[in-house]
Amino acid sequence: MGFTDTRFNVNLSILFTELPLLERPAAARAAGFTAVELWWPWVDAPTPERAELAALADALRDAGTQLTGLNFYAGQLPGPDRGALSVPGEESERFRANVPVAIDFAAALGCTTFNALYGNRVEQATPQEQDALALENLAFAARAVGEVGGTLLIEALNAPESPACPIVSAPKAVEVVDAVNAATGLDNARFLMDLYHLAMNGEDLVEVIDRYTARTGHVQIADNPGRGAPGTGSLPLEELLGRLRKAGYQGWVGLEYKPGERPSAESFGWLPPALRAAR
Repeated sequence: MGFTDTRFNVNLSILFTELPLLERPAAARAAGFTAVELWWPWVDAPTPERAELAALADALRDAGTQLTGLNFYAGQLPGPDRGALSVPGEESERFRANVPVAIDFAAALGCTTFNALYGNRVEQATPQEQDALALENLAFAARAVGEVGGTLLIEALNAPESPACPIVSAPKAVEVVDAVNAATGLDNARFLMDLYHLAMNGEDLVEVIDRYTARTGHVQIADNPGRGAPGTGSLPLEELLGRLRKAGYQGWVGLEYKPGERPSAESFGWLPPALRAAR
């Protein structure tokens, strides 16, 4: 169980970032991985030029890597932002403009799983106003994702690193999932279970797994403390992934950790090469 029975992908927005974006898929493939995921790569462009989209699509295909997950536009990420969909004005408009672009790009590559980061609280709107806007935008995104038979993910971040984000616990994220599904009737919103964020919140990971695996559409991991590779912290990640498997989770597990000072390719010693390719 654990690592042996898990399907891993590599998040190319946090690993291999020492390389230009278009070189990262080939680097992941050279390290033995055939599946990847991405945050929205163009932080200043929710609707980039067709040539930029085509170049990334070609890089993924040429490397022999499958895109299995993509974030919608989320503002400056990495950076101070934690999403755009709950932020009134220009950021909300950017999110909505990005939705069809991101879906068209990913679906053409066989990817139909999309993460919609909620966003920070802001001074120019009340929490109630932001939550109403967020539900409207999430329902919009869920309907668009539904047109390609896809899944919309709602992620819980962690309060120490994202103090202005209101989605900082598993129960809160699942509450939003339920609200979106109720609003659309599509039942295509799911929980993104990031074990690092939940550990930083002090949540009981065993309880979260037992309670929410059936509502989970994607899992991401990093060790804690430090957000490094498995084995650099104290989380029993192999045991936790084994518990997820026993609870019925068969989806992807995204490697969303920091490689430290070494090149990313040197951070995978914890995972035997035979277990890295998609299966």
